[in-house]
Amino acid sequence: MEWLLDYILRNQFFFQLHIMLSARFYLFVETLDLPMDKIEKIKEFLLSNPNDNFLRHALALEYIKAGNMLEARSLFENILAEAPDYIGSYYHLGKLLETMQETGLAIEWYEKGMAAAKAVKDNHAYNELQAAYEDLVY
Repeated sequence: MEWLLDYILRNQFFFQLHIMLSARFYLFVETLDLPMDKIEKIKEFLLSNPNDNFLRHALALEYIKAGNMLEARSLFENILAEAPDYIGSYYHLGKLLETMQETGLAIEWYEKGMAAAKAVKDNHAYNELQAAYEDLVY
């Protein structure tokens, strides 16, 4: 877990996310070992905060680890439909769509993500989305 915190603190985008996180989220993540345990714990938290995009995003990432790509995709799409300024989900949805061999849709989501990142002046996220986009287009 220390490497994750170190990574977060060194990257502007993730540092901003880190600031917004509650301490209780880190406490329960550190105590869990298996993806299903994490999934169940995140779902418990979502019962009291069903619209918490950070928790929904974290759940989608855990679904990917567990091999449940359709649930992850649905979560990412719902997050972005409800909160198009939740920039981090564009990249992960695009990568997931690449994995699912849906390159055209991945490109579309990267483009939407670049526009959203540009609108909020998040250069770090924009550059990451642009790099992923260019890997597919060029």
